[in-house]
Amino acid sequence: MLRIVFDNIIFSLQRTGGISVVWYEILKRFLSTEQKISFIEFTFIDNLQRALLLIPKKQIVKYPASTLKYRRYFPVSCADESERFVFHSSYFRISSNPNAINITTVHDFTYEYFYHGLHKWIHCWQKYYAIRKAKYVICISENTKKDLLRFLPDVDSKKVRVIYNGVSDDYFPLQNIENIDLPFDVKSYLLFVGERKAYKNFKLVIESIRRKDWKIVIVGASLTQEEIRFLDLNIGNQRYSYMGRISNRQLNILYNGAKAFVYPSSYEGFGIPVLEAQRAGCPVIAYNSSSIPEIIGDTPLLMNSLDEVELCSKLELLSDEKLCLDVIQKGLENAKRFSWNKMYEQLASLYEEAYNEI
Repeated sequence: MLRIVFDNIIFSLQRTGGISVVWYEILKRFLSTEQKISFIEFTFIDNLQRALLLIPKKQIVKYPASTLKYRRYFPVSCADESERFVFHSSYFRISSNPNAINITTVHDFTYEYFYHGLHKWIHCWQKYYAIRKAKYVICISENTKKDLLRFLPDVDSKKVRVIYNGVSDDYFPLQNIENIDLPFDVKSYLLFVGERKAYKNFKLVIESIRRKDWKIVIVGASLTQEEIRFLDLNIGNQRYSYMGRISNRQLNILYNGAKAFVYPSSYEGFGIPVLEAQRAGCPVIAYNSSSIPEIIGDTPLLMNSLDEVELCSKLELLSDEKLCLDVIQKGLENAKRFSWNKMYEQLASLYEEAYNEI
């Protein structure tokens, strides 16, 4: 029987986030199998996705939280493993055990494109070491694979496999959305979800709608004082609503009530929110770059440039009711291409392949 060791370090590195969601979906499915599985964790975890998992204590090897700051960068010994096993880390660690079959997942190359200084150097050193030492490398899109081979041309492309992320069944069209409590009237607002770092182009969205009558609902980490001042100055505090970090159920309601989900990110390794919105029947306006055209499917709402005129022109397209309905229907169909079960099946198959190779 296949033996697997999962390294849950991502649950100690972030409270929530895209990688935590992916790792949660992987573990949830493997926990329901009869595989021989164990987990590596640190003693203190404040992670929203980990709280949803029921992992038997006897299957967990714990390290003191105080050692995280240095253990996170170095290989895991897995000293108790005396036979061949698959080792898959949630964030760029490998096992130094000679019996380990190392597999690593690469989500994106954001650091390479947008970061500078020591933090970038450390991240890239760890990532590249894990990639080069891994038996197989999983990329979450063809675009991420292309980036990997660009930044590490010495890596054998045959060991790089594309396995797409999925999208949760928590997102779906709701009936009678008019009767559900929303921050603003139905279809009177745009929705912005996730990080607001510079490459996500949040400010572009606000600047694009300041002379329009659109409102906006913001979901994600707390607004900074600088962001609040920027919002108040450009659109006033009556035209935006900050919702914080919310449940999938609450987010599905917001997708359903929005006129459009705006996602003009300059770079994405995959773009799960695009599929969440599509599953909920919400039109998606996104930038035609990186993995987005690969994931979003056929749509007239892809921006070909990052400017106010382009974004507003896509918003104006949605005033055509027939076009809007067509976008929604195509989005619903496109989202069917992706599922967590499909991702799990492909991942399990890769584990078996790696395990059975001589």
